[in-house]
Amino acid sequence: MTGTRWTVAALFLLPALVLLGALVVYPIGYSVIRSFYDQSGDSFAGIDNYRALFTDDGIRTALKNNIIWVVFAPTIATALGLVFAVLTERVRWGTAFKLVVFMPMAISMLAAGIIFRLVYDQDPDKGVANAVWVGVHDTFVQSSAFPKAHPGRQSPLEPARGGGFVTKEPVHTGEAVLLPLVGVAPDQMPDSAKPAVAPQADPGKITGTTWQDFTRGKGVGRLNGVDSAELGYAGMKIEAVKDGKVVATAKAASDGTFTLPASADGALLRLPASNFTAAYNGLDWLGPALVTPSIIGSYIWMWAGFAMVLIAAGLAGIPRDLLEAARVDGANEWQVFRKVTVPLLAPVLAVVVVTLMINVLKIFDLVFIIAPGSSQDDANVLALELYRKGFSEDQPGIASAIAVFLLLLVIPVMWFNIRRLRREVRR
Repeated sequence: MTGTRWTVAALFLLPALVLLGALVVYPIGYSVIRSFYDQSGDSFAGIDNYRALFTDDGIRTALKNNIIWVVFAPTIATALGLVFAVLTERVRWGTAFKLVVFMPMAISMLAAGIIFRLVYDQDPDKGVANAVWVGVHDTFVQSSAFPKAHPGRQSPLEPARGGGFVTKEPVHTGEAVLLPLVGVAPDQMPDSAKPAVAPQADPGKITGTTWQDFTRGKGVGRLNGVDSAELGYAGMKIEAVKDGKVVATAKAASDGTFTLPASADGALLRLPASNFTAAYNGLDWLGPALVTPSIIGSYIWMWAGFAMVLIAAGLAGIPRDLLEAARVDGANEWQVFRKVTVPLLAPVLAVVVVTLMINVLKIFDLVFIIAPGSSQDDANVLALELYRKGFSEDQPGIASAIAVFLLLLVIPVMWFNIRRLRREVRR
Protein backbone atom coordinates (compact mmCIF):
# COMPACT_ATOMS: atom_id res chain seq x y z
CA MET A 1 0.00 0.00 0.00
CA THR A 2 1.23 3.49 -0.79
CA GLY A 3 1.54 6.19 1.81
CA THR A 4 -1.59 7.87 0.48
CA ARG A 5 -3.62 4.70 0.95
CA TRP A 6 -2.32 4.31 4.48
CA THR A 7 -3.40 7.87 5.22
CA VAL A 8 -6.87 7.32 3.76
CA ALA A 9 -7.26 4.04 5.69
CA ALA A 10 -6.17 5.74 8.93
CA LEU A 11 -8.65 8.59 8.40
CA PHE A 12 -11.49 6.15 7.87
CA LEU A 13 -10.48 4.08 10.91
CA LEU A 14 -9.84 7.09 13.18
CA PRO A 15 -13.47 7.65 14.33
CA ALA A 16 -13.84 3.98 15.19
CA LEU A 17 -10.49 3.96 17.01
CA VAL A 18 -11.44 7.07 18.98
CA LEU A 19 -14.74 5.53 20.04
CA LEU A 20 -13.02 2.24 20.86
CA GLY A 21 -10.45 4.00 22.99
CA ALA A 22 -12.98 6.22 24.75
CA LEU A 23 -15.61 3.56 25.39
CA VAL A 24 -13.49 0.42 25.86
CA VAL A 25 -9.76 0.96 26.37
CA TYR A 26 -9.96 3.93 28.73
CA PRO A 27 -12.66 2.40 31.03
CA ILE A 28 -10.70 -0.85 31.26
CA GLY A 29 -7.46 0.95 32.05
CA TYR A 30 -9.10 3.22 34.60
CA SER A 31 -10.86 0.27 36.29
CA VAL A 32 -7.56 -1.60 36.59
CA ILE A 33 -5.88 1.42 38.20
CA ARG A 34 -8.88 2.18 40.45
CA SER A 35 -8.93 -1.40 41.71
CA PHE A 36 -5.63 -0.79 43.54
CA TYR A 37 -6.92 2.20 45.52
CA ASP A 38 -9.05 2.44 48.64
CA GLN A 39 -12.61 3.72 48.97
CA SER A 40 -11.64 7.39 48.80
CA GLY A 41 -9.38 6.85 45.81
CA ASP A 42 -6.51 8.74 47.44
CA SER A 43 -4.55 5.94 49.11
CA PHE A 44 -2.93 2.97 47.42
CA ALA A 45 -4.50 -0.24 48.76
CA GLY A 46 -2.39 -2.78 46.91
CA ILE A 47 -4.13 -6.12 46.48
CA ASP A 48 -6.53 -5.60 49.41
CA ASN A 49 -9.48 -5.14 47.05
CA TYR A 50 -8.61 -8.37 45.25
CA ARG A 51 -8.18 -10.15 48.57
CA ALA A 52 -11.74 -9.11 49.42
CA LEU A 53 -12.97 -11.08 46.40
CA PHE A 54 -12.20 -14.30 48.29
CA THR A 55 -12.93 -13.19 51.87
CA ASP A 56 -16.16 -11.17 51.54
CA ASP A 57 -19.20 -13.45 52.08
CA GLY A 58 -21.34 -11.63 49.53
CA ILE A 59 -18.71 -11.88 46.80
CA ARG A 60 -18.05 -15.54 47.54
CA THR A 61 -21.78 -16.29 47.24
CA ALA A 62 -21.84 -14.37 43.97
CA LEU A 63 -18.84 -16.34 42.67
CA LYS A 64 -20.46 -19.65 43.64
CA ASN A 65 -23.68 -18.66 41.86
CA ASN A 66 -21.76 -17.57 38.77
CA ILE A 67 -20.17 -21.03 38.61
CA ILE A 68 -23.67 -22.57 38.79
CA TRP A 69 -24.83 -20.23 36.02
CA VAL A 70 -21.86 -21.01 33.75
CA VAL A 71 -22.21 -24.77 34.21
CA PHE A 72 -25.98 -25.20 33.88
CA ALA A 73 -27.52 -22.30 31.94
CA PRO A 74 -25.51 -22.63 28.67
CA THR A 75 -25.62 -26.43 28.81
CA ILE A 76 -29.38 -26.71 29.29
CA ALA A 77 -30.18 -23.92 26.82
CA THR A 78 -27.96 -25.51 24.16
CA ALA A 79 -29.40 -28.98 24.78
CA LEU A 80 -32.96 -27.68 24.46
CA GLY A 81 -32.02 -25.72 21.35
CA LEU A 82 -30.55 -28.89 19.82
CA VAL A 83 -33.68 -30.92 20.61
CA PHE A 84 -35.97 -28.21 19.25
CA ALA A 85 -33.89 -27.80 16.07
CA VAL A 86 -33.89 -31.54 15.34
CA LEU A 87 -37.56 -32.10 16.12
CA THR A 88 -38.84 -29.09 14.18
CA GLU A 89 -37.33 -30.56 11.03
CA ARG A 90 -39.81 -33.42 11.30
CA VAL A 91 -43.07 -31.57 11.99
CA ARG A 92 -45.32 -29.81 9.52
CA TRP A 93 -45.54 -26.58 11.50
CA GLY A 94 -41.83 -26.45 12.28
CA THR A 95 -41.38 -22.83 11.18
CA ALA A 96 -44.26 -21.65 13.35
CA PHE A 97 -42.85 -23.58 16.31
CA LYS A 98 -39.42 -22.00 15.81
CA LEU A 99 -41.04 -18.57 15.74
CA VAL A 100 -42.81 -19.22 19.04
CA VAL A 101 -39.65 -20.55 20.73
CA PHE A 102 -37.53 -17.68 19.41
CA MET A 103 -40.08 -15.01 20.33
CA PRO A 104 -38.80 -14.49 23.93
CA MET A 105 -35.55 -13.15 22.41
CA ALA A 106 -37.56 -10.11 21.31
CA ILE A 107 -38.38 -9.33 24.96
CA SER A 108 -35.98 -7.25 27.00
CA MET A 109 -34.41 -8.64 30.15
CA LEU A 110 -36.41 -6.10 32.16
CA ALA A 111 -39.72 -7.28 30.71
CA ALA A 112 -38.76 -10.94 31.11
CA GLY A 113 -37.82 -10.30 34.73
CA ILE A 114 -41.18 -8.69 35.47
CA ILE A 115 -43.00 -11.57 33.74
CA PHE A 116 -41.20 -14.23 35.74
CA ARG A 117 -41.53 -12.30 38.99
CA LEU A 118 -45.27 -12.79 38.49
CA VAL A 119 -44.88 -16.39 37.26
CA TYR A 120 -43.04 -17.32 40.47
CA ASP A 121 -45.47 -15.52 42.82
CA GLN A 122 -46.11 -17.56 45.96
CA ASP A 123 -49.89 -17.15 45.74
CA PRO A 124 -51.30 -19.90 43.47
CA ASP A 125 -54.05 -17.50 42.42
CA LYS A 126 -51.40 -15.18 40.93
CA GLY A 127 -48.31 -17.25 40.14
CA VAL A 128 -48.58 -19.66 37.20
CA ALA A 129 -45.80 -21.91 38.51
CA ASN A 130 -47.51 -22.51 41.85
CA ALA A 131 -50.95 -22.76 40.24
CA VAL A 132 -49.68 -25.70 38.16
CA TRP A 133 -47.70 -27.20 41.03
CA VAL A 134 -50.60 -26.99 43.49
CA GLY A 135 -52.98 -28.42 40.87
CA VAL A 136 -50.73 -31.45 40.36
CA HIS A 137 -50.20 -31.87 44.11
CA ASP A 138 -53.91 -31.71 44.93
CA THR A 139 -54.62 -34.30 42.23
CA PHE A 140 -52.72 -36.91 44.26
CA VAL A 141 -52.85 -35.49 47.81
CA GLN A 142 -56.10 -34.03 49.09
CA SER A 143 -55.68 -30.95 51.23
CA SER A 144 -57.81 -30.34 54.30
CA ALA A 145 -60.82 -28.09 53.93
CA PHE A 146 -60.75 -27.14 57.61
CA PRO A 147 -57.26 -25.81 58.44
CA LYS A 148 -58.54 -23.24 60.96
CA ALA A 149 -61.29 -25.29 62.60
CA HIS A 150 -61.10 -25.58 66.41
CA PRO A 151 -63.38 -26.25 69.40
CA GLY A 152 -65.56 -23.40 70.59
CA ARG A 153 -66.82 -22.49 74.08
CA GLN A 154 -67.89 -25.31 76.39
CA SER A 155 -66.89 -27.86 73.77
CA PRO A 156 -66.62 -31.57 74.58
CA LEU A 157 -63.32 -31.56 72.66
CA GLU A 158 -59.83 -30.68 73.84
CA PRO A 159 -56.42 -30.56 72.07
CA ALA A 160 -54.82 -33.96 71.47
CA ARG A 161 -51.15 -34.95 71.52
CA GLY A 162 -49.61 -34.68 68.07
CA GLY A 163 -52.31 -32.31 66.88
CA GLY A 164 -56.02 -32.58 66.34
CA PHE A 165 -58.68 -32.79 69.03
CA VAL A 166 -60.07 -35.55 71.24
CA THR A 167 -63.21 -35.95 73.37
CA LYS A 168 -62.80 -35.27 77.08
CA GLU A 169 -64.83 -38.36 78.04
CA PRO A 170 -65.08 -41.87 76.53
CA VAL A 171 -68.12 -42.71 74.43
CA HIS A 172 -70.33 -45.80 74.56
CA THR A 173 -72.62 -47.71 72.25
CA GLY A 174 -76.12 -46.36 71.99
CA GLU A 175 -74.82 -42.84 72.60
CA ALA A 176 -75.30 -39.91 70.18
CA VAL A 177 -72.13 -37.79 70.22
CA LEU A 178 -71.88 -34.12 69.28
CA LEU A 179 -68.50 -32.81 68.03
CA PRO A 180 -68.96 -29.07 67.38
CA LEU A 181 -66.21 -26.93 65.87
CA VAL A 182 -65.88 -23.30 64.84
CA GLY A 183 -63.36 -21.21 62.90
CA VAL A 184 -64.20 -21.93 59.25
CA ALA A 185 -65.76 -19.09 57.30
CA PRO A 186 -69.07 -20.10 55.69
CA ASP A 187 -67.76 -19.33 52.21
CA GLN A 188 -64.76 -21.60 52.86
CA MET A 189 -66.82 -24.69 53.62
CA PRO A 190 -66.66 -27.49 51.01
CA ASP A 191 -69.22 -27.41 48.23
CA SER A 192 -70.36 -30.86 49.30
CA ALA A 193 -71.30 -29.67 52.81
CA LYS A 194 -75.02 -29.83 53.59
CA PRO A 195 -77.06 -28.61 56.57
CA ALA A 196 -76.04 -30.54 59.67
CA VAL A 197 -78.38 -33.23 61.03
CA ALA A 198 -78.60 -34.16 64.71
CA PRO A 199 -77.48 -37.78 65.31
CA GLN A 200 -79.98 -40.50 66.09
CA ALA A 201 -78.97 -42.97 68.80
CA ASP A 202 -78.40 -46.60 67.73
CA PRO A 203 -78.26 -49.26 70.49
CA GLY A 204 -75.48 -51.29 68.89
CA LYS A 205 -73.37 -48.46 67.51
CA ILE A 206 -71.97 -45.04 68.26
CA THR A 207 -73.47 -42.25 66.18
CA GLY A 208 -72.59 -38.61 66.08
CA THR A 209 -72.37 -35.35 64.16
CA THR A 210 -69.46 -33.00 63.58
CA TRP A 211 -70.44 -29.61 62.27
CA GLN A 212 -69.74 -25.88 62.09
CA ASP A 213 -71.40 -24.65 65.30
CA PHE A 214 -72.01 -21.13 64.07
CA THR A 215 -75.13 -19.36 62.80
CA ARG A 216 -75.01 -15.85 61.31
CA GLY A 217 -76.76 -13.15 63.31
CA LYS A 218 -76.65 -12.03 66.92
CA GLY A 219 -78.28 -14.36 69.38
CA VAL A 220 -79.12 -16.89 66.67
CA GLY A 221 -78.47 -20.61 67.16
CA ARG A 222 -77.78 -22.79 70.18
CA LEU A 223 -74.31 -23.32 71.61
CA ASN A 224 -73.20 -26.95 71.05
CA GLY A 225 -76.56 -27.67 69.44
CA VAL A 226 -77.25 -28.60 65.83
CA ASP A 227 -79.26 -25.89 64.04
CA SER A 228 -80.77 -26.15 60.59
CA ALA A 229 -78.70 -23.22 59.24
CA GLU A 230 -75.38 -24.81 60.26
CA LEU A 231 -73.31 -26.98 57.91
CA GLY A 232 -71.83 -30.41 58.56
CA TYR A 233 -68.09 -31.03 58.22
CA ALA A 234 -68.28 -33.21 55.12
CA GLY A 235 -65.36 -35.65 54.88
CA MET A 236 -64.09 -35.09 58.44
CA LYS A 237 -62.19 -38.16 59.67
CA ILE A 238 -63.06 -39.54 63.12
CA GLU A 239 -60.96 -42.11 64.99
CA ALA A 240 -61.92 -44.19 68.02
CA VAL A 241 -58.84 -44.46 70.26
CA LYS A 242 -58.60 -46.98 73.09
CA ASP A 243 -55.39 -47.48 75.10
CA GLY A 244 -53.46 -45.39 72.57
CA LYS A 245 -54.58 -47.52 69.60
CA VAL A 246 -57.07 -46.71 66.87
CA VAL A 247 -59.79 -49.36 67.05
CA ALA A 248 -62.23 -47.89 64.51
CA THR A 249 -62.50 -45.03 62.04
CA ALA A 250 -65.33 -43.24 60.28
CA LYS A 251 -65.78 -40.44 57.78
CA ALA A 252 -68.44 -37.80 58.19
CA ALA A 253 -71.15 -37.63 55.57
CA SER A 254 -72.07 -34.41 53.78
CA ASP A 255 -74.41 -33.52 56.67
CA GLY A 256 -71.68 -34.21 59.26
CA THR A 257 -73.15 -37.46 60.60
CA PHE A 258 -70.98 -40.52 61.23
CA THR A 259 -71.34 -44.04 62.67
CA LEU A 260 -68.80 -46.18 64.53
CA PRO A 261 -69.12 -49.93 65.26
CA ALA A 262 -69.55 -51.50 68.70
CA SER A 263 -65.77 -52.03 68.91
CA ALA A 264 -65.46 -48.29 69.66
CA ASP A 265 -67.31 -48.71 72.97
CA GLY A 266 -65.38 -47.04 75.79
CA ALA A 267 -62.99 -45.25 73.41
CA LEU A 268 -62.15 -41.59 73.06
CA LEU A 269 -63.12 -40.02 69.75
CA ARG A 270 -60.30 -38.16 68.05
CA LEU A 271 -60.35 -35.76 65.13
CA PRO A 272 -56.79 -36.35 63.80
CA ALA A 273 -54.45 -33.54 62.81
CA SER A 274 -54.80 -34.46 59.12
CA ASN A 275 -58.24 -32.83 59.23
CA PHE A 276 -56.68 -29.47 60.04
CA THR A 277 -53.49 -29.27 58.00
CA ALA A 278 -53.17 -26.04 56.09
CA ALA A 279 -53.91 -26.19 52.38
CA TYR A 280 -50.83 -26.83 50.25
CA ASN A 281 -49.59 -23.49 48.95
CA GLY A 282 -46.92 -24.65 46.50
CA LEU A 283 -43.17 -24.05 46.49
CA ASP A 284 -41.34 -20.92 47.51
CA TRP A 285 -39.77 -20.47 44.07
CA LEU A 286 -38.06 -17.23 45.07
CA GLY A 287 -36.94 -18.44 48.49
CA PRO A 288 -33.25 -18.95 49.36
CA ALA A 289 -33.19 -22.59 48.22
CA LEU A 290 -34.78 -22.24 44.76
CA VAL A 291 -34.20 -18.65 43.71
CA THR A 292 -31.08 -19.31 41.58
CA PRO A 293 -32.52 -22.33 39.69
CA SER A 294 -35.74 -20.37 39.15
CA ILE A 295 -33.91 -17.41 37.61
CA ILE A 296 -31.82 -19.78 35.48
CA GLY A 297 -35.13 -21.22 34.23
CA SER A 298 -36.25 -17.78 33.06
CA TYR A 299 -32.91 -17.28 31.29
CA ILE A 300 -33.27 -20.62 29.49
CA TRP A 301 -36.79 -19.62 28.44
CA MET A 302 -35.29 -16.57 26.72
CA TRP A 303 -32.14 -18.06 25.19
CA ALA A 304 -33.17 -21.57 24.13
CA GLY A 305 -34.66 -19.97 21.00
CA PHE A 306 -31.33 -18.32 20.20
CA ALA A 307 -29.57 -21.69 20.48
CA MET A 308 -32.25 -23.37 18.38
CA VAL A 309 -31.91 -20.89 15.50
CA LEU A 310 -28.12 -21.21 15.29
CA ILE A 311 -28.22 -24.99 15.57
CA ALA A 312 -30.99 -25.21 12.97
CA ALA A 313 -28.81 -23.21 10.57
CA GLY A 314 -25.94 -25.67 11.15
CA LEU A 315 -28.32 -28.59 10.76
CA ALA A 316 -29.43 -27.32 7.36
CA GLY A 317 -25.82 -27.49 6.17
CA ILE A 318 -25.32 -31.16 7.06
CA PRO A 319 -25.17 -33.34 3.90
CA ARG A 320 -28.30 -35.51 3.88
CA ASP A 321 -26.46 -38.34 2.16
CA LEU A 322 -24.42 -38.91 5.34
CA LEU A 323 -27.59 -39.34 7.39
CA GLU A 324 -29.14 -41.62 4.79
CA ALA A 325 -25.94 -43.69 4.59
CA ALA A 326 -26.08 -44.23 8.35
CA ARG A 327 -29.70 -45.37 8.13
CA VAL A 328 -28.88 -47.73 5.25
CA ASP A 329 -26.11 -49.23 7.37
CA GLY A 330 -28.74 -50.14 9.97
CA ALA A 331 -28.46 -47.26 12.44
CA ASN A 332 -31.68 -46.29 14.21
CA GLU A 333 -32.72 -42.63 14.64
CA TRP A 334 -31.12 -42.31 18.08
CA GLN A 335 -27.81 -43.67 16.78
CA VAL A 336 -27.95 -41.35 13.75
CA PHE A 337 -28.55 -38.40 16.07
CA ARG A 338 -25.85 -39.35 18.59
CA LYS A 339 -23.10 -40.58 16.25
CA VAL A 340 -23.66 -38.51 13.10
CA THR A 341 -25.75 -35.38 13.72
CA VAL A 342 -24.19 -34.26 16.99
CA PRO A 343 -20.53 -34.73 15.89
CA LEU A 344 -21.20 -32.80 12.67
CA LEU A 345 -22.85 -30.03 14.68
CA ALA A 346 -19.96 -29.83 17.18
CA PRO A 347 -18.56 -26.52 15.79
CA VAL A 348 -21.99 -24.87 15.97
CA LEU A 349 -22.65 -26.25 19.43
CA ALA A 350 -19.29 -24.86 20.57
CA VAL A 351 -20.24 -21.41 19.26
CA VAL A 352 -23.56 -21.49 21.09
CA VAL A 353 -22.11 -22.72 24.37
CA VAL A 354 -19.23 -20.22 24.36
CA THR A 355 -21.54 -17.33 23.46
CA LEU A 356 -23.93 -18.21 26.28
CA MET A 357 -21.06 -18.66 28.74
CA ILE A 358 -19.86 -15.12 28.04
CA ASN A 359 -23.43 -13.90 28.33
CA VAL A 360 -24.13 -15.51 31.71
CA LEU A 361 -20.91 -14.17 33.20
CA LYS A 362 -22.43 -10.72 32.72
CA ILE A 363 -25.96 -11.63 33.88
CA PHE A 364 -27.45 -8.86 35.99
CA ASP A 365 -30.96 -7.80 34.90
CA LEU A 366 -32.85 -11.00 35.65
CA VAL A 367 -31.29 -11.46 39.09
CA PHE A 368 -31.83 -7.84 40.06
CA ILE A 369 -35.51 -7.86 39.01
CA ILE A 370 -36.73 -11.37 39.85
CA ALA A 371 -35.02 -12.02 43.20
CA PRO A 372 -36.92 -10.30 46.06
CA GLY A 373 -34.99 -8.35 48.65
CA SER A 374 -35.27 -11.18 51.18
CA SER A 375 -33.40 -13.65 48.95
CA GLN A 376 -31.34 -11.38 46.69
CA ASP A 377 -28.23 -12.17 48.72
CA ASP A 378 -28.77 -15.88 47.99
CA ALA A 379 -29.22 -15.21 44.24
CA ASN A 380 -26.29 -12.78 44.05
CA VAL A 381 -23.95 -12.88 41.04
CA LEU A 382 -20.74 -10.98 40.30
CA ALA A 383 -22.33 -8.36 38.03
CA LEU A 384 -24.98 -7.61 40.65
CA GLU A 385 -22.37 -7.51 43.41
CA LEU A 386 -20.34 -5.07 41.29
CA TYR A 387 -23.40 -2.79 41.11
CA ARG A 388 -24.09 -3.08 44.83
CA LYS A 389 -20.49 -2.41 45.86
CA GLY A 390 -20.10 0.50 43.44
CA PHE A 391 -23.42 2.28 43.97
CA SER A 392 -25.19 1.01 47.09
CA GLU A 393 -22.24 0.46 49.43
CA ASP A 394 -19.92 3.12 47.97
CA GLN A 395 -16.87 0.85 47.61
CA PRO A 396 -15.58 1.73 44.11
CA GLY A 397 -12.24 0.03 44.69
CA ILE A 398 -13.80 -3.36 45.33
CA ALA A 399 -16.31 -2.78 42.49
CA SER A 400 -13.40 -2.10 40.11
CA ALA A 401 -11.65 -5.26 41.31
CA ILE A 402 -14.80 -7.27 40.55
CA ALA A 403 -14.96 -5.72 37.08
CA VAL A 404 -11.34 -6.66 36.39
CA PHE A 405 -11.97 -10.15 37.74
CA LEU A 406 -14.95 -10.55 35.39
CA LEU A 407 -12.78 -9.44 32.49
CA LEU A 408 -10.18 -12.05 33.42
CA LEU A 409 -12.89 -14.71 33.50
CA VAL A 410 -14.15 -13.74 30.04
CA ILE A 411 -10.72 -13.59 28.37
CA PRO A 412 -10.03 -17.39 28.36
CA VAL A 413 -13.47 -18.05 26.87
CA MET A 414 -12.91 -15.41 24.18
CA TRP A 415 -9.42 -16.78 23.45
CA PHE A 416 -10.85 -20.28 23.01
CA ASN A 417 -13.52 -18.91 20.67
CA ILE A 418 -10.98 -16.97 18.56
CA ARG A 419 -8.72 -20.02 18.22
CA ARG A 420 -11.64 -22.16 17.17
CA LEU A 421 -12.71 -19.59 14.55
CA ARG A 422 -9.16 -19.46 13.15
CA ARG A 423 -9.11 -23.23 12.81
CA GLU A 424 -12.40 -23.09 10.97
CA VAL A 425 -11.01 -20.45 8.57
CA ARG A 426 -7.96 -22.61 7.80
CA ARG A 427 -10.21 -25.52 6.90
